[in-house]
Amino acid sequence: MTHPGDTPNGPSAMVIDERHFDVLIIGSGAGGGTMAGALAAAGRKVLLLEQGSVLPLGDQNVADITLFRRQRYHPEQEWIGTDGDPFSPQMVEALGGNTKIWGGVLERMLPEEFIGLPMQEGTGPDWELRYADLEPWYDQAEQLYRVHGEAGQPFGAQPLPPFQLELRAALERQGLHPYRLPLSVSESAEDPSGDAERFGVDRALGQAGFELRQGARVLMLHCDASGSEVRGVEAQIGHQRWLFKAHQVVLAAGAIGSAVILLRSASDAHPHGLANGSDQVGRQLMRPQLTAMLQRAGRANSGRYGPGLGVLDFHGGDRNVRYALGAVRGGGGVLQDPLFAESPPVLSLVSRLLPDGALEWLADRSVSWWVSSAVSPDPGNRVSLRGERVVINYLPNNCEAHDRLVYRWLDVMQRVENDPDTTVVQRAPIYPRGEAPLSVMGFSCGTCRMGSDPATAVVSLEGRCHGLANLWIADASVFPGCPAVGLGLTVVANALRIGEAIGGILG
Repeated sequence: MTHPGDTPNGPSAMVIDERHFDVLIIGSGAGGGTMAGALAAAGRKVLLLEQGSVLPLGDQNVADITLFRRQRYHPEQEWIGTDGDPFSPQMVEALGGNTKIWGGVLERMLPEEFIGLPMQEGTGPDWELRYADLEPWYDQAEQLYRVHGEAGQPFGAQPLPPFQLELRAALERQGLHPYRLPLSVSESAEDPSGDAERFGVDRALGQAGFELRQGARVLMLHCDASGSEVRGVEAQIGHQRWLFKAHQVVLAAGAIGSAVILLRSASDAHPHGLANGSDQVGRQLMRPQLTAMLQRAGRANSGRYGPGLGVLDFHGGDRNVRYALGAVRGGGGVLQDPLFAESPPVLSLVSRLLPDGALEWLADRSVSWWVSSAVSPDPGNRVSLRGERVVINYLPNNCEAHDRLVYRWLDVMQRVENDPDTTVVQRAPIYPRGEAPLSVMGFSCGTCRMGSDPATAVVSLEGRCHGLANLWIADASVFPGCPAVGLGLTVVANALRIGEAIGGILG
């Protein structure tokens, strides 16, 4: 039998690190990086394992046509998609994980999203937790990540470019309520967008009990004979296998990565995967429906600016329906939006054929919007393994709701353009648009769902795996539902909440 960590020349010997850390954290993104910083600052002995390494500054702040010229932020591994064909996911394997390209937009979930929104296809899931349970952690998360906004955030909103101020006024004249998107902003001029490396990992570095191991691909978790406690974490570092030990182990490898590690950790005590007594590990995969829409600018802009405006007027429905439609947000300049570069509407082929000057001219005369709709959990939407290959089976749902939101926003754009007082955008013969492809997995959630019933959930409401005394999960995989406003701040807040629970156990 081939072991996941075996080399082409045969099994590699394992190095056993005899030290016992208080907490071992797998993954340095919004969940893992945040928790590492909090626990290390509290004096805990923390080991952080990250599969990637430091992302060069030039790759963190790409604002150029090269974003379209080659696939950035794609690891070497390929996954198998719903149609059976391989694809390369857009994921960041680096310190900070996918927060390196999240644009810094950090919004709170709406209170009604926790209790089950009316959806096109039934009712959304009840999280069992309520907004009030996370509210103090949202406060801490916004303070930690220096969130700038105008709706009670601890730091004032960043100024909008003049053309976005005009666009905001134009939307308000149509009876809408645009708001300044809350943004995580660092104090670094070279790296202004906040992320989990800066506000999580950097906070841990220098603490006496903290250790970071980069290039560490976690292969599996090993339990004791009873299967009730994790005794070792096996990782591949270079050509060597290592076994690390800790009193408490935290999975924060993302909705795909955490599920894969659990499935790969099957044993006699856990034949279907670790923490999988409910058969829910890998199931209930969700990713919001995302459609990019382009509007023609009335005059040239730089094509290089951050996300600006958000609109929630249609979140609870419109004049015809009373089920959730979703959220709209300005995508920022198309020359620094990695998500847009992954799936430019109509331009996917054109952008590769146009000369550089023509592509830049087009980008400078575009205003982009992202239309986002939640989906419902479905046990058939899942991540699984075929040998060592990751398999994604996924079909979106609530599609009519998303289509309705797309056409509602198309109507808004046309009304804004027909307003004689609006000059910032102008009418165009077409409105290019396109949906984010399956490769965009950074917004995925739900594969290790949280709940109080071990028969239907992987982790408890406090974040600990059912049936395992010392294994926790602190990423978006635990989300019972799919928020339309983005995952980032809720992952950060929940990681702080779980981190305090772990600290309480350690004493």
